[in-house]
Amino acid sequence: MTDSTQDPRRLLLLRHAKAEHPERISDHQRPLSLVGRRQSPRVGTALTAAGLVPDLVLCSSSLRTRQTWELARTTLDADPEVQLLDEVYDAGVRSLVELLQGVPAEARTVLVVGHEPTMSQTAAALASPESDPTTLARVRVGVPTASWSWLETGAPWSELGPGSAALLRLTLPE
Repeated sequence: MTDSTQDPRRLLLLRHAKAEHPERISDHQRPLSLVGRRQSPRVGTALTAAGLVPDLVLCSSSLRTRQTWELARTTLDADPEVQLLDEVYDAGVRSLVELLQGVPAEARTVLVVGHEPTMSQTAAALASPESDPTTLARVRVGVPTASWSWLETGAPWSELGPGSAALLRLTLPE
């Protein structure tokens, strides 16, 4: 039997899918576009194919992030705990890392559904020397909608900080 406490913690940072820009609607209430509605289920399919089904989802409270998650979830064979958080909508790198430091120890794979530039900047800030250099260079310039970064750490969530997780991959939308 494998000791699951030795398994790495996996962090997935997903930028919401493509959204509309309608007039007279607040940023928080912007819905997904038709392209975004097509992108989102593909994210769930890709996560499943990579063996990265989350135990916990921290989702921004905005409409487009909630819609991205709901459509991605339809292609997962799981129903993880989901927390809809204004803190993710408003997050900068520091506040997002602080939020992640409070994740329960039993959560092994955490998905954050959020916004740019916070998703790419957080991936870059957490990237350790063991990170894939090409992936790190790419996230440093920002990421497109419906893309997600995969980081791993052997440390507890409470110790997550700058340079503490290997940035393994960036998956771009199809």
